[in-house]
Amino acid sequence: MIGNPNIPDDVRAVASDGTQLRYKLMELSAKYPDAIALGRGDPDLPTPPHIIDAARAAIRDGLTSMTPVAGLPELREAVANKLHVENNLAVSPENVIITTGGQEGLYLIMQALLDPGDEVLVPDPRYTSYDEAILSAGGKIVLIPTDHTDAFNLRPEAIEAAITSRTKAILIITPSNPTGGIVTEDRLRTIAHVAIRHNLIVISDEIYEQFLYDTWKHFSIGSLPGMSERTITLNGFSKTYAMTGFRVGYIAAPANFVRALTKIKALTTGAAASVSQHAALAALLGTQEVVREFRQIYVERRRLMMHGLRGMGLDFSDPRGAFFLWTNSSSTGIHATELAYLLLRDAHVLLFPGTGFGDNWGGYLRISILQSTDLLTEALARMQPIIARYRRE
Repeated sequence: MIGNPNIPDDVRAVASDGTQLRYKLMELSAKYPDAIALGRGDPDLPTPPHIIDAARAAIRDGLTSMTPVAGLPELREAVANKLHVENNLAVSPENVIITTGGQEGLYLIMQALLDPGDEVLVPDPRYTSYDEAILSAGGKIVLIPTDHTDAFNLRPEAIEAAITSRTKAILIITPSNPTGGIVTEDRLRTIAHVAIRHNLIVISDEIYEQFLYDTWKHFSIGSLPGMSERTITLNGFSKTYAMTGFRVGYIAAPANFVRALTKIKALTTGAAASVSQHAALAALLGTQEVVREFRQIYVERRRLMMHGLRGMGLDFSDPRGAFFLWTNSSSTGIHATELAYLLLRDAHVLLFPGTGFGDNWGGYLRISILQSTDLLTEALARMQPIIARYRRE
């Protein structure tokens, strides 16, 4: 792949950096006015009107002053109540901090948790922002393999085999970006026993929790006996309520850890934007029918994309949650980075190669469903001749 003339130099230069590779492809897609973006994981659906109205009201009523660094008290209370009712987590407002999006939450967690040399067990493939947050704190990433035949579920035995004297934490992402897989309740129960036995922290990223399909259900590992004192739960509003631009996330953790996070946040970004926090409060306290409506839209799009990919002869892992199909492109016989570039250049369809989510995934593409059914249908039609040109029976 590295020497392939189909790959331009600027793409080749970032091919080994998952985050930069994704951004480079997005930059290249801007050259094509008719490009259909199936790359990023930002919901395309509009933020619900009652949330927009709450943001307007906050501005109108002058609710624009700095809030406490840990967040609006009423928002922390609403988050704690949500986690208690929906996730069965034993949390109070003092166990919650409001962050400037999930990305900041991830950064704060690693800065507060890790000492140089501490190891974090990370599922592979994964969103590479986890890598950057861990490395920025002087930590070490230890990859835990997952595979297609197991729908990219985490194997407790693989976790336990990777534990060393330097292991500090286990990272769990369920549902997963990029695979759409989940960590099932039975596996989570066993992983909890492993964490307790080895005195490890669990970081549970549950940002896609509202979007599971078929009969699959979300389960929070922090609800299990003995886990509340060792679980850090990361979540937010961006995916559930289509609020990516509002930049509001949250962390639930033991109160002493929340105080440590608050000290770091005070020295970096300070409190999340007050208007955004009032919008987030409206999201939690208002009707949840909008979330159910979003989910049904994604169900239809997912069905369409699965049918289209099968029609091209492409296989994919069971997409149990989130917005993605983790598609096996190895039958084309060309590296995923090259294939993603060709699909962008020749079909004007942007998607991400598997190597954007770890070095081991040159035979996979991550395809999102965050476009209308008309655009998804058009994207599939554009992709078909490119895939047919290379796919081997």
